Amino acid sequence: MLCACKATVGYGCAAIMCSRMTTVSANGSRGQADMTKQRQMHLALFWLGTGNHSAGWRMPDANFSNSEWSFVEAGAQLAERGKFDLFFVGDAVAMQLDLHPSFITRFEPTTLLAGLSRVTSKIGLGATVSTSFSEPYNVARTFSSIDRMSNGRAAWNVVTSTMDASALNFGGDRLKDHDLRYEIAEEFVDVVRGLWDTWDDGALVADRQRGIFVDPNKVRDLDHQGRFYSVKGALNIERCPQGHPIIIQAGGSESGQELSARIADVVFSPINGDLESAKAKYENLKARLPKYGRERHELAILPGIMPMIADSAEQAREELAQLQEWLKANDQTVRSVLTKRLGRDVSSYDLDAPIPELPPTNLGQSFAQTLLDRARREHMTFRDLYNVAAAARGHWAVCGTATQVADILEEWFVAGAGDGFMILPAHFPRSLEVFVERVVPELQRRGLFRLDYSGTTLRDHLGLKRPPPKVRAGASPRH
Repeated sequence: MLCACKATVGYGCAAIMCSRMTTVSANGSRGQADMTKQRQMHLALFWLGTGNHSAGWRMPDANFSNSEWSFVEAGAQLAERGKFDLFFVGDAVAMQLDLHPSFITRFEPTTLLAGLSRVTSKIGLGATVSTSFSEPYNVARTFSSIDRMSNGRAAWNVVTSTMDASALNFGGDRLKDHDLRYEIAEEFVDVVRGLWDTWDDGALVADRQRGIFVDPNKVRDLDHQGRFYSVKGALNIERCPQGHPIIIQAGGSESGQELSARIADVVFSPINGDLESAKAKYENLKARLPKYGRERHELAILPGIMPMIADSAEQAREELAQLQEWLKANDQTVRSVLTKRLGRDVSSYDLDAPIPELPPTNLGQSFAQTLLDRARREHMTFRDLYNVAAAARGHWAVCGTATQVADILEEWFVAGAGDGFMILPAHFPRSLEVFVERVVPELQRRGLFRLDYSGTTLRDHLGLKRPPPKVRAGASPRH
C-alpha cells in the first residue's frame, strides 16, 4: 500500500495525516485494459499569476506577475500541453491589499480570454463575471464573441460577488442580501441564455442574388420583462459555435446549489480534505438535477486542490512549511483576513481560543462554511484558521510525490467525490510544470485522463451536447 500524505495547514508548519490508498502492484501497473472502459476525470486550471498560495510569489523559482501578458500566455499554453479541459480565471472588482496578492493587480478577465483565444487552440477558456455588477445583454454579447473568437471554447463563471468592498466601486455601500443576489442571478442567467437563443443556426444567409443578409424568420426578439430586467433583444451577434458557452458556478448555499443544479455545466466545489463530506456534497448536488430535467453526466463537479509535489513527501511538506512560514502576521491582519474570508466580524474573538458558532453571513457562504467545517473537525483556533484561509484561500493542500498525489486524485474520483479537479498550483510556473510533467502522465498511464483532446470545443471536452435554440414564450420574430 502507498501512504499518501495530506497536509493540514497549521501555524507556520504542516501537520501530516496519512490515509490508506488504492493498492498498486509491484511494477506500478493498474491494468490499463481494465481502465479504458471507466469514465475519465476532467482537469481545470485555476490561474492566479501570483500563485494560488498567498506566499507563492516569494518562492525563488516563481514568476509573480498577475498582469503580464506573456506570462499568462505561457501558462495557458502549458495547461493546453497537459490536455486540461479548462483554463479558468477568477475575478473580483475591488482592490484589497490585505487579502491574496492577486486582488491587488489583475487583468480584466474577458479581455484576457479574448487574447488567449488567439494563442491556444483546444483548451477551454473560462472567466468570472458577476451578476451583481453587470448587465445581461453585455455578458451575453461578450461570451458569444469569445466563443466565436476561440471556435467554441468559452465559459462564463456566474458569481453574485462576496465582498461589500465591490459595491463601493459601483455606487453602493454594501452588497444586496444574499438570497436577493441569487434571485437576481437566476433572472440574469435566464436572460443571457435567452439572448443566446435569439438566433437560430443558419440565420445568416448572405444571399447576394436576393439581397438577403439575414433570414428574418430565424432571428427573434427576446422581449423579456421580468422583476429585475427588461431586455428587448435580439442579440447583435449570430449564434456561437457552442450554442451556449459553458456556465460555471460555485455557490454552496441552498440557493446557490439550486442555481447550479438548474443552469451550471461545471461546478467549482470547495473541499476541506474530508472524503465522506465531499461525497455527500457531490451526491446532494447530483440528486437535484432530475427535477430540472437533467442527467448526472450533464454537470461536472470539480473539487479544488492545491497539490504540493516533490521527489519525496517530506520535500513537499517542507515546501509547504516554507510557504506557511511566510504567512505569519500580526493580530490585526489575522482578524482582517478572517473577517473578509468568513463574512463575519471576528474582531472581538480570542484568536487562540476554539472557534465558536458564528452568526449567518450575507456574504459568500460556500467557502466560509467549508473553512468552518474543517476548523471544527480539526479543533482549530482562529489563528490556525487564518493559516488555512491565507494559504490558498482555504482550498485543500495535498503533499506528496507525483504518484502519491495521483493516488489521492484517483481515490476521490473513483469514490464519487468529484468528476475531476480544479488544480490550484501554489506558484507559477514551476508548480504547474511539475503537475503537467509528472502527475498528468501518471493519470494517463492509469487510464484516468485523456491522452489527447478528442474534440475542439469545451463542450467536446466535457462530453456535453450542443443545445438547440430554445424559443422563449413571448419572443417575437424580426420582420
